[in-house]
Amino acid sequence: MADPFFDVVIVGAGLSGVGAAYHLQTEAPGRTYVILEGRAAIGGTWDLFRYPGIRSDSDMYTLGYNFKPWTQAKAIADGPSILGYVRETARENGIEPHIRFGHRVTAASWSSEDATWTVEARTADGGSVRFTCGFLFLCGGYYDYEQGYTPEFPGRDRFKGQVVHPQHWPEALDYAGKQVVVIGSGATAVTLVPEMARHAGHVTMLQRSPTYVVSRPAEDKWANGLRGYLPAQLAYQLVRWRNVLFGMYFFRMARRKPAQVKAGIIKMVRDQLGPDYDVETHFTPSYNPWDQRLCLVPDADLFEAIKAGRASVVTDHIETFTETGVRLKSGAELPADIIVTATGLNLKVLNGVELTVDGRRVDPAETLSYKGMMYEGVPNLASSFGYTNASWTLKCDLTCAYVARLLNHMAATGQRQATPRNTDPTVETAPWLDFSSGYVQRAIGKFPKQGSKAPWKLHQNYALDLMTLRFSGLEDGVLEFSNPVPRRNSVPAKQAA
Repeated sequence: MADPFFDVVIVGAGLSGVGAAYHLQTEAPGRTYVILEGRAAIGGTWDLFRYPGIRSDSDMYTLGYNFKPWTQAKAIADGPSILGYVRETARENGIEPHIRFGHRVTAASWSSEDATWTVEARTADGGSVRFTCGFLFLCGGYYDYEQGYTPEFPGRDRFKGQVVHPQHWPEALDYAGKQVVVIGSGATAVTLVPEMARHAGHVTMLQRSPTYVVSRPAEDKWANGLRGYLPAQLAYQLVRWRNVLFGMYFFRMARRKPAQVKAGIIKMVRDQLGPDYDVETHFTPSYNPWDQRLCLVPDADLFEAIKAGRASVVTDHIETFTETGVRLKSGAELPADIIVTATGLNLKVLNGVELTVDGRRVDPAETLSYKGMMYEGVPNLASSFGYTNASWTLKCDLTCAYVARLLNHMAATGQRQATPRNTDPTVETAPWLDFSSGYVQRAIGKFPKQGSKAPWKLHQNYALDLMTLRFSGLEDGVLEFSNPVPRRNSVPAKQAA
């Protein structure tokens, strides 16, 4: 039996994959597609993570889809609400029947002769299946769902309590009245600490170094009020663009005047915690704003927990775990019944899919990224990857619309293959992401590179990408269109007579 063929195979049924399906249906109608999802449910990140307080670290007016207004009161939404939004989108648009659950894609090989990808997937029962397609769209996110990052902690085996990683949160974990130490200072840690502090005896956030923490109202009063006067989509777009432009302005200021922006952020923290709190030690990073992602706390919940005495921050290095907690390099000991290792993620390159093009294995680290979505020398493949300095979905929406436009152009011109080619010897390479966060630095050497000039340069700028991806021409001299649709053999006129 021949492997089933689809015009497009989408990998992943999370926020990006559902968005990709919508754009295909509406902007490239008539294309057949299937979504291969390794897990058993729609939602990706928002279905995987179950730790207390899980929420967005971006506002939903930019994390939401461009085509589906976010109408709930909270702009900084909890995980279950976001999961419901993604699943509602899939249900409303007839996307669910296109999803094959329990299909984890492991490899894909391209044949120029057939202008086809052969996609291999491992099924939930341990078997394997193959699909073929004309275009492969990787929408499975950027980190490893199987395992989070946990460094080696001396003495871990001695600890008599429970050690938990947020990526694998036990459903029945009871922390009421208990002493909890959360190791980490990133988005997960600042989410967990105030939420667990509601019921725990005490929660300590133990960090090696501080992170920038910014408070923002959970509800956007202007947005909520606007919906009472304007149609939902118009109100949504106005708020979305306001937030996009403010985010771009803030990022630009952080790059141009880092000392001024840093001072402003630290002042806001000091205003929250008061003049007697040691903000210099616990909330003043050594790096500039946006060298790493800022941490967002809704309604100052982290600061409120600290002021109420339900939570505290300790900045120190771990010497060893003990039977009853953690001993620090300073000699201090932190008692703990539960230790949460909110120590980060493991990144996975190209969704963990091994790629082969005409028998040649593709090494992602040796390729240049074209417009932040396609790859040098790799035909008919794109990946959906969001911004590091703004909401994930802003870039994904643009990427999905570009792919639909590309498919339409190929159909209209009769070309079966689109391949980015770099013929400019003056293009220099740089790491794909200019980000100093540990989870990025641990894996950045395995990722594709970006170039020193367009279209190989990765922009962290929504307005610029909007012009480049939605309105610029596809025939740019770099994206090579080839492999025309074969003509059917015609019958000579005399023979036909």
